[in-house]
Amino acid sequence: MSEIPTLPWITVAPAAPYFLTENGQPWTPIGQNDAITWPDLAGLFQRCDLAAVEGHLAWLAAHGVNCLRLMLEYCQTEHRYLERPVGRFQPHMVRLWDDLFALCAKYGLRVLLTPFDTYWMGRRWRYHPYQQAQGGPGTTRAQWLRCPQMRAAIKNRLSFAAERWGGSGVLFAWDLWNELPPAKANHHAAGLAEFIQDVSRHLRMVETRCFGRAHLQTVSVFGPILRTNPALGDLVFRHPDLDFATSHFYDAATISRPQNALDPALHAAELVRQVLAQLPANRPFFDSEHGPLDTFKGGRQLPEAFDDEYFRCMQWAHLAAGGVGGGLRWPYRYPHVLTHGMRAAQRSLAGFIELLNWAQFQRHNLTAQMHLSTSAVRCVACGDGYQAVVWLVRPEALTTRAGRYRPLATLAVDLLLPGLRPGHYHVYIWDTKAGRIRDQLLLQLESKQLEVLIPTLEVDVALAIKPAS
Repeated sequence: MSEIPTLPWITVAPAAPYFLTENGQPWTPIGQNDAITWPDLAGLFQRCDLAAVEGHLAWLAAHGVNCLRLMLEYCQTEHRYLERPVGRFQPHMVRLWDDLFALCAKYGLRVLLTPFDTYWMGRRWRYHPYQQAQGGPGTTRAQWLRCPQMRAAIKNRLSFAAERWGGSGVLFAWDLWNELPPAKANHHAAGLAEFIQDVSRHLRMVETRCFGRAHLQTVSVFGPILRTNPALGDLVFRHPDLDFATSHFYDAATISRPQNALDPALHAAELVRQVLAQLPANRPFFDSEHGPLDTFKGGRQLPEAFDDEYFRCMQWAHLAAGGVGGGLRWPYRYPHVLTHGMRAAQRSLAGFIELLNWAQFQRHNLTAQMHLSTSAVRCVACGDGYQAVVWLVRPEALTTRAGRYRPLATLAVDLLLPGLRPGHYHVYIWDTKAGRIRDQLLLQLESKQLEVLIPTLEVDVALAIKPAS
């Protein structure tokens, strides 16, 4: 394996629920879910087109993308198993990951890595090398996380990956299990808690032995099951062995089957608010998978112009509600790639995050406490005593599902933001579509609420508010 260029490791900020590099620089994950079989990364397999993959990663970096959520194997077909049989790591797949880590290091991209593609692993379980009939340790899907032999195989896979690629800062963090499922531990919450503890501590031990430290850890969950399994919240949001929290935002009425661009975003913002209320102090949170799941499963994809608007609204609502970054989309498109419009939205977000001091931002969701001068505008906001993020949007001005965009006369909006301490503040008004500062205000706060006048609102803007000193 050729030597991988050094990237600093990612840590949790000591004084805020956001991320820093080990050098103390703020780092916000901007990216999406990808897979080694999808078009953008398919050229890695058997090194059939490394140049195309490298060109794609360079293009992502130029658009502010710095994070990919990936699964060590994606087993929709028979040709991407990392182990076959269990415990024997396939040389061509190991080389694929060697190449990907080296290319990500070259362009400053990091990976949120999860060990299994649990969806296709479950759908095609009878073919998987871990299945008993294929020589593996597993019998039924319900025993995935509780069977001792299956657990040993999972830990062995993580040990191999940690020893091989864990020395690189390309590895942002481990997602110990994709969508932690009660059904895969015979519906025992205690079994899931024990699984997290066992696997987490094993992985930390391996990395500490090899590198003297360990990467961050999380575990993801399919968000809608939290309604019927509230005890899962204790595990995915508050488990003491985890470093940050992630969830997958889906909702049948809005996010998974969007009829307009705004309702899914406002629902995502409410989900962020609910999660923040459950987190330990200083624990970062972001949505690590979302998208129009039900629309895609029904054999359709959203019209591109509408999907771009839906994507853009989702990311700004997620950030302004108090999530870290804009969330990680699952493409749900034919083929599985994000559009150029979505990449432009990511580049805009990457520019905006440079305006705030995330290492000192003790955000609280403020959406319900905001006061606006007009009901024609919706708002999502978070802040602390010194900084705030606000997203303002006019629902009637957004692109419709049919692709119609109605330019409206500009609107003046007066807003009152609570929570800031008295003093002078810079208010940066960010044009979310153009990806630049549209205006800058210097305001003095003497009372309990900062009054901000936006003289011309066309569709939406984001506000970055921080002390003038």
